Amino acid sequence: MKNVLFLVLAAVMFSCGATKEENKAEVVGTYGEEINDEGMITVSEMEAQLAKSDTVFVKVKGEITATCAMKGCWMNLVLADGEEMRVTFKDYGFFVPKEGMEGNEALIDGMVTRTVTDVETLKHYAKDAGKSEEVIAAITEDKEELAFVANGVIIYKSEVAPE
Repeated sequence: MKNVLFLVLAAVMFSCGATKEENKAEVVGTYGEEINDEGMITVSEMEAQLAKSDTVFVKVKGEITATCAMKGCWMNLVLADGEEMRVTFKDYGFFVPKEGMEGNEALIDGMVTRTVTDVETLKHYAKDAGKSEEVIAAITEDKEELAFVANGVIIYKSEVAPE
């Protein structure tokens, strides 16, 4: 009887452990400094902090909308209002995958700054992203935006695959 009870208890514990493991997001890769999600805030909370200061140090998670197709030297994350934030990597010291990351989530740790990006740099980014000559030529004005310099990145596989 004790053996049966032990087997039932072991089976329950094993099945609970398997369920807990299934709920974890799959990590695609880690890049730069080792980070974790402790102290993570939402994109909206980050934007609220930027209302008080032009530069803040944060850990935030967001959806990846694009990565540099040339080297993987930057990626874009979507903001609460649908706009995008450019993420580059500290001291050009690491890169992310060049393709297939759109729709996944990235946890980033570092410094975000309000900045103005000039036309030449915007065109460079568009070329790196593989945009058409027409799209690149249509860039004629500097853009006020958020720029994030990440010390570390964790990319998680999206639960819903992008179409």
